[in-house]
Amino acid sequence: MIVDIRTYQFQPGKMQPWLKLYEELAWPLQRKHLGECLGFYTTIEGALHQIVHIWRYESQADREARRDALAQEPGWTEFLTQVAKLDGFLSMENKLARQAPFFGAA
Repeated sequence: MIVDIRTYQFQPGKMQPWLKLYEELAWPLQRKHLGECLGFYTTIEGALHQIVHIWRYESQADREARRDALAQEPGWTEFLTQVAKLDGFLSMENKLARQAPFFGAA
């Protein structure tokens, strides 16, 4: 198993329009294609104005196949077009991590 941990950074006051657009256009498509979302969060302590979401995959090949399928969705292209028009997006960090051998062991 691997997890994809994505962190988006916004200027103060600019995160809510992105979240609204994401909820309307991207969330249904990502749930359809990417599978299991382990969490979707906004920060309240530490580095603020961030969104963090975490997705579970069986393997890197599983992740690539799912993301390729998502990219073929016309609605995904629409989301990317609309989100590009928003201001205030600063950065995206993407981490892939695998489960430690002892975690989840009986």
